[in-house]
Amino acid sequence: MSIGENIRRIREERGLTQENLADKLDVSFQSVSAWERDVNHPDVDNLVRISDVLNVGVDALVRDNPHPFVTTETLFDMDRMKTYIKTVAREHGLKDTLNAADFAKTAHEGQYRKHSAVPYFYHPLNLACHALAMGLYDDALISACLLHDVVEDCGVRTEDLPVCEETKEIVRLLTKEENGYKKKEEAYYQAILENPKACVVKCLDRCNNLTTMVWGFSRNGMRKYIRETDRWYPQMLRVIKAQPEYFHAAWLLKYQIESMADIYKRFLQG
Repeated sequence: MSIGENIRRIREERGLTQENLADKLDVSFQSVSAWERDVNHPDVDNLVRISDVLNVGVDALVRDNPHPFVTTETLFDMDRMKTYIKTVAREHGLKDTLNAADFAKTAHEGQYRKHSAVPYFYHPLNLACHALAMGLYDDALISACLLHDVVEDCGVRTEDLPVCEETKEIVRLLTKEENGYKKKEEAYYQAILENPKACVVKCLDRCNNLTTMVWGFSRNGMRKYIRETDRWYPQMLRVIKAQPEYFHAAWLLKYQIESMADIYKRFLQG
């Protein structure tokens, strides 16, 4: 593929229009259009800037790849995921989970994952399905998976959540920023480490975020995220493993988090 074809393909994968890319590069949209049509090519400085904005190496823009990979941003259907969660919740009497599923969907309406056209609600649905797939039929834990971002991202107050006090406490612990106040990293994670269920939800959250990090973070952002993972997540996994009911889940979470982190380390060093 040509330089122009590579720019267009990666731009579209990132959910950006030509105008979006032009604004980020501080160039005219006509310049981006000309590059993508191979009328002319960006100079070296612009190639570096494009690679930063699109979060790829320069080589990804200039190499001739006749067989590009087909990528996808979502693996599962959101409506089916929500139906599955609510069906399991009814079977197991998970009242708060039933309330949380509808509440979180409404709260996240109109929000999207970073640099994508994926509705944000897909993220908490993934956490809840992940937990259920590991056999964790705990009402407070599953409902917290669904609600873990609504206070921080949707302007909802913890006390207004339609769930029990235990779930509210988990969500409170997982909320890093509320009412303009952002908790310091040390205090934030130390508090989570005191609550095994909060540790489980936070690890599920990290698993899902690691899978989407390549198109949602800059390279520097990835490095910072991996360092944070290395520092805090082994501690959370030890807390989880110490709980008999989470022993098997701890093994799988450790495998998923540490293997994904290792892949990114190799990628960032390459």
